[in-house]
Amino acid sequence: MPLPETIARLVAALNKLPGVGPRSAGRIALHLAQADVAAVRQLAETMVSARERVRFCDTCGSLTEQVPCPICADPKRDASVVCVVERATDIFSVEKAGAFRGKYHALGGKISPLDGVEPEDLRIDALEKRLAAEPIREIVIALGTDVEGDATGHYLARRLARPGLKISRIAYGLPAGSGLEFADELTLSRALEGRREMEE
Repeated sequence: MPLPETIARLVAALNKLPGVGPRSAGRIALHLAQADVAAVRQLAETMVSARERVRFCDTCGSLTEQVPCPICADPKRDASVVCVVERATDIFSVEKAGAFRGKYHALGGKISPLDGVEPEDLRIDALEKRLAAEPIREIVIALGTDVEGDATGHYLARRLARPGLKISRIAYGLPAGSGLEFADELTLSRALEGRREMEE
């Protein structure tokens, strides 16, 4: 028996969301179709409100409701170190780790000529303006390990190089709780390259 037209359209719309496959989209759609109307209306209003109120920080490119964002406005953050990430959502991932106390800069993507993304399509000019205006002494490149991420990292290292500025890249290693037999060659190679001296 085919789904009613409105539910089928809802399934198709939900299926476009990241991480939601056809089966999950179907389950969510059927749940919403049977849920209390007030609860569904509240969900819809919350989604519209989030989309209307959340914007990109003019300084770092993070998602925020206030400008500048709380991280850029925090005087306790180390303004001399800026972590460069691909997307605004990557900032939340780094923050969740709790190991970085500097500031951020989201590029808005990575260089990918095959996809039509060139350096001028990214927020590299904005980063250069920050280097001229802020007391930045180190840039930490925290991009993905794919070909485009590596190419973007090398491009940034060359373009941003200047006296007194340290440009580093995060080390790539083994996932916590994982054995060597589950690691690919590239991960092992980068784990060895990023090794540090052990403390007694």
